[in-house]
Amino acid sequence: MENRSKAETFIGFAVKSGKFRSGANTLSTLKKAYLILVCETAAENTKQLAEKYAGKYRCRVFCTKGRTLSDIAHKDGIKIAAITDLSLAKAVIDNAECLTETVGR
Repeated sequence: MENRSKAETFIGFAVKSGKFRSGANTLSTLKKAYLILVCETAAENTKQLAEKYAGKYRCRVFCTKGRTLSDIAHKDGIKIAAITDLSLAKAVIDNAECLTETVGR
């Protein structure tokens, strides 16, 4: 069994409950997001897009560290995602030892 951080566990809960949305096009259509996640391996343009969405939804952006977003969410090819549930977003932020908060560039 792999060693998962609490934040990764809460991201898994978001995935299972349908409160995890991935992909730049999907994020542009959301009504609300409470947390934006971006993969450490994402291109600079994707990281800038994450900052743009954070401004649009007035939420924070966290970047993975040490693992890819695909590995954490158990979905292939994810570079950017959002958590659309406030309590799950807060739980991820409160336990964000596997993530690094990005500050507007």
